Amino acid sequence: MQRKDFGSMECPVARGLERVGEWWSILILRDALQGLTRFDQFQKSLEIAPNILARRLASLVQSGLLEKRLYSERPPRYEYVPTAIGRDFQPVLMALLAWGNRHFAPEGARVVVAEQATGRIVEPAVVDPQTGKPLRAPDYAMRPGPLASEALIRRLAGGGSLAADAPAGDT
Repeated sequence: MQRKDFGSMECPVARGLERVGEWWSILILRDALQGLTRFDQFQKSLEIAPNILARRLASLVQSGLLEKRLYSERPPRYEYVPTAIGRDFQPVLMALLAWGNRHFAPEGARVVVAEQATGRIVEPAVVDPQTGKPLRAPDYAMRPGPLASEALIRRLAGGGSLAADAPAGDT
């Protein structure tokens, strides 16, 4: 079965998943945003097979989320550091962490988010910067933007799946 390409879909969720939707990619980004940079560090942290790690790192570099930098010429060794696009993924990870703690850690949070300077524990939330209100249904919903196609406008109006917004015959 051939994997579907989400990169050309209108939905930004689908396009984002094209770059980070594979679970190893998200965990590699998590570790990179925590300061890991080297292949052996990722492999040890994730207990991931080297061939899978190499493919995921290459994909994250190709997608512009990580940058591959030479740190040793003899032998050639590379490090992988988050780009601006990769660093912009941090709030997504924080939201996923909060959601996971809230719903899948019944024995209590094993990982928390703390302010670096003070150590104060905070609860991540996606909020409207103008009002400070959390962006949760039913108060907020996705709506078509000014460049949305008619198909996407209909789908959003009817509550249909955003992941299904591929052009006709693109399955």
